[in-house]
Amino acid sequence: MNDTRSALVILVPEADPLVAAYRLRHDPSAAQGMPAHITLLYPFLPPAAIDDPVLAALRALFAAFPAFPYALSAVRAFPDLLYLAPEPDAPFRALIAALAARFPQTPPYGGSIPLEEIVPHLTVAHTPDPEKLAALRARFTAQAAPRLPLALRANEVWLMDNREGRWAQRQAFPLGGN
Repeated sequence: MNDTRSALVILVPEADPLVAAYRLRHDPSAAQGMPAHITLLYPFLPPAAIDDPVLAALRALFAAFPAFPYALSAVRAFPDLLYLAPEPDAPFRALIAALAARFPQTPPYGGSIPLEEIVPHLTVAHTPDPEKLAALRARFTAQAAPRLPLALRANEVWLMDNREGRWAQRQAFPLGGN
């Protein structure tokens, strides 16, 4: 299958020692090369449609937002997803809203989640099995608790491309104030 997608994310390499083993086993995007991250917009435009005017629009949009500190401090779950929650999440929500307004043709998560209900998160594991999710949550929480919170800083947003099943970093956009 010729799979071409893109995403806008904040990479969180500092979380890899904590989440990599779980992500590789339980998050298909990790197996496709997507590093630990917090998604701002997925799916974005097909990679071939991201031309110089789109890149300029992204550069201008992200330059209008200051870099910001945040922490990954809480282990949480959706019905089928284990994740780390960024705190505060307001800067992530503001970036998501700005992207949705600037690129309405590519709503976050394909429009499957209302914008006001999107929860910024760093995925640890996916599973539709509630018992497996509960077991993963208990195990991960026990391992993660002594290492949390992770104090971090968002300095840039990455445009990621997925061409034929592999994610790759395409371009970084500095947040303003860097």
